[in-house]
Amino acid sequence: MDIGASLFLIALGAIFAFAVTVDLPGIDIQVIGVILMLVGVFGMALTFLYWRPRRARRAGATAVIHEHIYADDPTQPPPPQL
Repeated sequence: MDIGASLFLIALGAIFAFAVTVDLPGIDIQVIGVILMLVGVFGMALTFLYWRPRRARRAGATAVIHEHIYADDPTQPPPPQL
């Protein structure tokens, strides 16, 4: 769930919980709104935890990068064809 879907669920839940005054037998719209808001908040928390940037390295620590470059030597004859 991304941030947009979480915000949508929170907004929809707030509308159901605070703005809708319809009485349906057997269904409590306000409780459904609170549940939707909780699901949206939980989804947003998971999104932030999942997509948070990794911790920065400690000061003074350096990364070692090994780079291998493979190139054909144009002065060498091509390998024999089998």
